[in-house]
Amino acid sequence: MSNTKILAIESSCDETAAAVVEDGRSILSNIINSQIDIHKLYGGVVPEIASRKHIENINPVIRLALKEAGCRLADIDAIAVTYGPGLVGALLVGVATGKALAFVAGKPLIAVNHIEGHISANYPENKELKPPFAALVVSGGHTYLANVSDYGCYEIIGKTRDDAAGEAFDKIARALDLGYPGGPKIDALAKEGNPSAITFPRASVADAPMDFSFSGLKSAVLNYLNSQEMQGNEINKADVAASFQSAVTDAICDRAMLMCDKTGIKKLAIAGGVAANSALRAQLSSECKKRDISFYSPSLLMCTDNAAMIGAAAYYKYIKNEFASYDLNAVPGLGLG
Repeated sequence: MSNTKILAIESSCDETAAAVVEDGRSILSNIINSQIDIHKLYGGVVPEIASRKHIENINPVIRLALKEAGCRLADIDAIAVTYGPGLVGALLVGVATGKALAFVAGKPLIAVNHIEGHISANYPENKELKPPFAALVVSGGHTYLANVSDYGCYEIIGKTRDDAAGEAFDKIARALDLGYPGGPKIDALAKEGNPSAITFPRASVADAPMDFSFSGLKSAVLNYLNSQEMQGNEINKADVAASFQSAVTDAICDRAMLMCDKTGIKKLAIAGGVAANSALRAQLSSECKKRDISFYSPSLLMCTDNAAMIGAAAYYKYIKNEFASYDLNAVPGLGLG
């Protein structure tokens, strides 16, 4: 099924996005309308505001995606939309729009898991990447290690028991008064600090060595900041950021390499917003090189929420005739696998 064009819609959080993707690998357009400037006033995403902005932005974003791709709606083979996980109000805007477009145009509707979309972001930019491979998803709401045995087939090998990696970044950035979004702020500040200045814990889960836990690390950083403040000591924010980031990247890399070692998988793909972190990318690349593991990572734009990744994931559902019905609903707590 060559030259299959899919119009994809993504609205799970605070980016209103639409894209046209051909054959799951070629991005013809990828339009993203970000709400960061609005939500940074509140130090994080406000769900009600996000939903209202999606309603305002979604039709212009879709029109622009079609225009940039040189397509009309009639040229599209299917409509794909993120149906979870995410903010329920935000998801509903995309789901309702996707269903309406599919109905009006008489096109198949494809429901895509947002986390699966992140993994699929690797396909357009690493065209040689095919399953089976190991996937590491690190984002604001999710931290997963998965065995991707085939397109759309995921076995969860490890996951976070509490905070996601990106959530921990945002909370520590807030504690350091760095602003929102926290991940890029900490990444930038850490470059000025000493990652060995402060010893923060690398938590492990005794009965599940592949699982992650970041709540203890978050508490340790907050306790350190409070104790220094109570003692009247000056806090070197760059050292705190670098030491915290080092603890996160060590924990993630250790488990990713453990998974590859135990399973014998020789391909690792990283995905999600935290996959844009420069220290994490460098450390994973280095560790993979030592073990002769092929390392794949999307560009920084494709690490963030976007619709091209949804279109890439949708293509492999299209060729299997995995279509959704018009009673499709948002599933805010949807998991992977």
